[in-house]
Amino acid sequence: MILAMPTFGGIDLGGTKIQAVIADDEHNALGSARRPTPTSGGPADVAREMEIALRDAAKAAEIEPSELAGVGVGSPGTIEHGEVTSARNLPGWEGVFPLAATLQAALGCRVAVGNDVQVATDAEFRLGAGRLYDSLLGVFWGTGVGGGLILGGRPWTGRGGAGEIGHVVVEIDGARCTCGRRGCMEAYAGRAAMEIHARRLHEEKGRKTDLFKLAAEHERPRLTSGIWARALERGDKLAIQVLDRAVRALGAGIASVVNVLDVEGVIIGGGLGVRLGHPFAKRIAEEMHPHLFADSRPPHVHVAALADLGGAIGATLLMADSLAQPPSS
Repeated sequence: MILAMPTFGGIDLGGTKIQAVIADDEHNALGSARRPTPTSGGPADVAREMEIALRDAAKAAEIEPSELAGVGVGSPGTIEHGEVTSARNLPGWEGVFPLAATLQAALGCRVAVGNDVQVATDAEFRLGAGRLYDSLLGVFWGTGVGGGLILGGRPWTGRGGAGEIGHVVVEIDGARCTCGRRGCMEAYAGRAAMEIHARRLHEEKGRKTDLFKLAAEHERPRLTSGIWARALERGDKLAIQVLDRAVRALGAGIASVVNVLDVEGVIIGGGLGVRLGHPFAKRIAEEMHPHLFADSRPPHVHVAALADLGGAIGATLLMADSLAQPPSS
């Protein structure tokens, strides 16, 4: 009798999109699906869209969700025992929500939840652009700016809050961040904050831009990575100014973390990081350099090799690792 190889599901929950994938035990994608992240409602509405995305991916892979060995989830926020707290880039998610239990009941299989950026960083370390390094900083530039860490060949999550690079302060008493604090890198480089800044310049200062016209033309409720890229291609001066501001903040913030940890490599991922690609990764490296203490040996900076599927593939690894662990006594 030939035993079927285990098949895993993975869901990457982002501020703009939900990406789901079905993968075999060699990490090959057998089916995938994407849905927009809800802009209103609450955690239960987000969980329902995640369930639908996973079911769509499973249908593409010709498998039932209940037949999966398990589903891994990468979620923003603080994760503890499958519960997600304070995922502030998601609608109405200020309190605690039992995401693992909710999805497990809906899908009929085991579910494990980890931090979205950490699971994506793990995937790049094991399968992607970080394979050459023993120490790694993942910087995922999207709705917010998240970070993941590999130190000594192992993920480092601290006491549960490690990797919050978006909240490294780059300007004392600076711009107000979506977290409520001031001067965070995310207040300058997070896509949500960039949109707020661009809208203020456009509506209050009278600055001309095609950003919001492009969003309307493409029926996007927010300024997605694609909208920023299209505006950049048109030479939109306001878009260029806001992106320049973001890159300066990224350079200062990433360099500050590198000065503390001295990692070998930096991976730039996330919706904006992948969409804007190598030219912007090079610009970020250049903006890092004046702030690096050990500037004669800067870390190597790469674009995430697994692109949009990195977070979802990383989530399947999370599930596979969870199943491989011996049961606690």
